[in-house]
Amino acid sequence: MNPTPPNADPRELAKFEALADRWWNPEGPMKALHRINPLRLDYIDARAPLKGARVLDVGCGAGLLSEGMARRGAQVLGIDLAQASLDVAASHARDNGVQVEYRCLGAEQLAAKQPGAFDIVTCLEMLEHVPDPAQVVAACARAVQPGGTVFFSTINRNLKSFLLAIVGAEHVLGMLPRGTHEYERLIRPSELATWCREGGLQVADLTGLHYNPLTRTFWLGGNVDVNYFAETQRGIAT
Repeated sequence: MNPTPPNADPRELAKFEALADRWWNPEGPMKALHRINPLRLDYIDARAPLKGARVLDVGCGAGLLSEGMARRGAQVLGIDLAQASLDVAASHARDNGVQVEYRCLGAEQLAAKQPGAFDIVTCLEMLEHVPDPAQVVAACARAVQPGGTVFFSTINRNLKSFLLAIVGAEHVLGMLPRGTHEYERLIRPSELATWCREGGLQVADLTGLHYNPLTRTFWLGGNVDVNYFAETQRGIAT
C-alpha cells in the first residue's frame, strides 16, 4: 500500500473510500455526479477532443469520468489515493469492457514520473479536498504536454456558494452526503487563476455549473458564483 503523501488529508480519503461501493448507483450518494457527468464530458470534448487523446484523470474516485472519457475514445489513466475507490473503478471497468488504467498515487508523484506525458489532464471536484490545492495544480501543469489542456472544476468561496452548495445541496436537497465540502477549503476563481499562472497554465475559459431544484436539471454557462469549470492551456516554449 502506498504511503499517504503530505498533500492528502486522511479524513478526506476515508470519507470517499466509505462511499466507494455505492459510487456507481445513479440514485446513491454520488447521484449529483451521475447527473452532471454528461455535461462534464461534453465540456471537455468540445474544447479538447477526447478521441485518440492520452488523458490523465486526477482524483478519479471510482471512475465515473474516467470511463466516460474512455468510451469517447480516449486512452485514460485514472489516479487517486483512495484504494477502495480504485478497486471499485477497476472492477466496474472490467465488468463493462471499458479499457481504463488505474493507479494509486498522487498527482505530484505521477508528474515526477511522467512529465509532459498527456494531451489532456482532468482534475474535477478534487481541489477542494486536499490541503494544498496549488501543489496539485502545479502537478497537473507538469503532467500535460506543452500545448495541452488541463480542466479543473471546483466551488467558489462566498456566501452564495455556502448557501447553495453546502446548506442547499447537502442539508436541504440531499444531493451530496453531509460533510462532503468544507467552506474554508472552497476556492475562488482568482485563486485558481493565480495557481495556474504560477504553474505555466493560461486560463482560457471559466464556466458556471447551475442547478434548478424545481426542474431538477443542471446546465453550464453564465456566472461562476458557485460551482465552476476552468479550461486551461499549457504554453509552448519558444
